Amino acid sequence: MNRFALLPLLLALAGLAPLHAQDAPPPPPASAPSSARPWQSLDPAQQEVLAPLRDHWNTLPPRKQAHMLKRAEHWVTLPPDRREEIRQRIARWQQMTPEERARARENMHKFHRLPPEQRERLHEAYERFQHMPPDQRERLLQQWRSQTIEQRLRGLDRPPPGAPPPPPPPPPPGH
Repeated sequence: MNRFALLPLLLALAGLAPLHAQDAPPPPPASAPSSARPWQSLDPAQQEVLAPLRDHWNTLPPRKQAHMLKRAEHWVTLPPDRREEIRQRIARWQQMTPEERARARENMHKFHRLPPEQRERLHEAYERFQHMPPDQRERLLQQWRSQTIEQRLRGLDRPPPGAPPPPPPPPPPGH
């Protein structure tokens, strides 16, 4: 077991973090929209960003539509690669079952309840995971899937096999 034990959880959380907030109803605006906006009334830039929601857009409550449109205003200002990443996250979220979404929300809550040091360790593990060759990542994920939660947690404090030793701690201030 290694310190990448909770990596898939972190990957899921990282991938869904912006979407988690979308599922909760936004606070009521000063003037809440009273009617839904049909998909055809959206401008091309909004439709491009919100394309994964196309099939469900007309069934969303007006408040949810307003929230998503507000997010789209920000998203269209982002670079194209970031917009594509967000579009893919929305598409993954839409493909999830209600149970998978509930599990993702619970995992996000668990992550935020972790002590800051443990969240930082998970973030560092995620960064190392991202720089691994794809075949090594797949082997690690297969190993993780075969373990119990207890085994995964125990592995957080051990370096992964073949990992370079951690850098020495910085010298104390003033030295």
